Amino acid sequence: MGALLSPTHVNKRSEIARLIDHTLLKPVATFSDVDVLCEEATKYGFWSACVNPSNVKQAARRLAGSSTIVCSVVSFPFGSSTTELKLMEARTAIADGAREIDMVSNIGALKSGDTGAFFADVNELAALCGRSDTLLKVILECCYLTDEEKVRGALLAEQAGADFVKTSTGFGGGGATVADVSLLRRTLANRTGVKAAGGIGTLAKALEMVRAGADRIGTSSGARIVEELPQ
Repeated sequence: MGALLSPTHVNKRSEIARLIDHTLLKPVATFSDVDVLCEEATKYGFWSACVNPSNVKQAARRLAGSSTIVCSVVSFPFGSSTTELKLMEARTAIADGAREIDMVSNIGALKSGDTGAFFADVNELAALCGRSDTLLKVILECCYLTDEEKVRGALLAEQAGADFVKTSTGFGGGGATVADVSLLRRTLANRTGVKAAGGIGTLAKALEMVRAGADRIGTSSGARIVEELPQ
């Protein structure tokens, strides 16, 4: 399983690169775009290349033998699939080569106060990932939630077996904020990571998230971010 990676200070390319899930989730992403993503991931040594499920096999082939793993998403970007469909999607992604899964939680269940449905959704995915030695991140989509709902969702995800709680898909009404990252870090145990994602396009923004408590950064601007630092 992946370790939590947030150092006290990050001031080298290699240090910030190992915090980054280099991401390409746009619906118009081409096979060539995925190739470029993987080339950048290996060039800079990013922790993972995060791609849509249909691109996992391609990414796994391109990253074979490198230090960069493949991450994929489940029920992206709405989280409104049934648990059975989420399990099927995760199982396929893992078989195709994904070693981390970012699942969108059942946001509607959380906002409805159905903690049982929210917990069970995450718990079944966590069990599947645990059997496959695959790390699970649970996306809350904080822009849709009150602070009380963020805390409740984070604690339920942790109790259900999530390895990380993630702020955003990047496709909702807002991305990662310092306030949300700080709130999640204060809420969760040290063993549970916080992933900041959505709108992180500069080194300054990435470091701001790390200082707030992020252990991982999801961004489509990984190359631009690390190029701001000397080698």
